[in-house]
Amino acid sequence: MTPAQLPTQLPLDLPHRAAVGREDFLVADANKAAVGLVDTWPDWPTPAAMLVGPPGAGKSHLGAVWKTASGAVALDASELEEARVPALCAAKAILLEDVDALLPEAETALFHLINLTKEEGAHLLMTSKVGPAELDIHLPDLSSRLRAVVTAELGTPDDELLRAVLEKLFQDRQLVAPEPALRYLTSHMDRSIEVARTLVAAIDQAALADKRRITVPLVAEVLKSAAPSS
Repeated sequence: MTPAQLPTQLPLDLPHRAAVGREDFLVADANKAAVGLVDTWPDWPTPAAMLVGPPGAGKSHLGAVWKTASGAVALDASELEEARVPALCAAKAILLEDVDALLPEAETALFHLINLTKEEGAHLLMTSKVGPAELDIHLPDLSSRLRAVVTAELGTPDDELLRAVLEKLFQDRQLVAPEPALRYLTSHMDRSIEVARTLVAAIDQAALADKRRITVPLVAEVLKSAAPSS
C-alpha cells in the first residue's frame, strides 16, 4: 500500500455484541441434528449429550443457546477438577466445552460428573471436535460412559449456510453486502462460521477506515491480508 492509499480515518473500535440467541442460529442440513438436540432439551434420551463438529461449525453458539435455556453453569474441559463435581451437579445443568482437550488427570472427574449427573437428575451438554469413539481417553469406564451419551454432529457449513451466515453478520452491523461481494467471499474464504465472523469484522473496519463501500476489491484485499503468510 502506497502512502496515498493509507487510511485517512482511524476506525473506532466500538464494541459489537455477538449474536448468540436461538433466533440468531441459522438452521441448515449441516447442523439440523444438533439444533434439534438443543431444542428438545430436557427431553433427551440420556442425561448427558454431546455436540460434535469441526472448529467454526457453531458448537459454542449452540452451547450458549442451551446455557441460556437451561441456566447451566459453563466451563472448559481443561478446567475440570474432581473437587468441583458436586457443585456443578447441584446446578442441575452443566455445559462442558472442548472435551477433546480434557486433561488425562481429569478423566476421573468427568467419569464422576457423568455418573452424578444421572443420579441427581441433572443434565450435561458437552462439545467436542471429535466424537466419543475418537476421543483420546485412557480410562475404560469413562470411554464406555461417553460412548453411551446421545450425540449430534455439526458439519462444515455448505455454500447456502455460509452465505446466510455472512448476510446475517453484515446485517448485525447495519451493513449491506452486495451480491458480487457475498459470492466472492463465500467462494474464497475458509468454510467456518468463526472465520466468517472474523472476516465480516475486518471488512467493516476496512470499509470504515478507507471510507469505501463493500465491494469485491475490498473483500479481496481483506481476504489477502487475512491469509497466513507462506
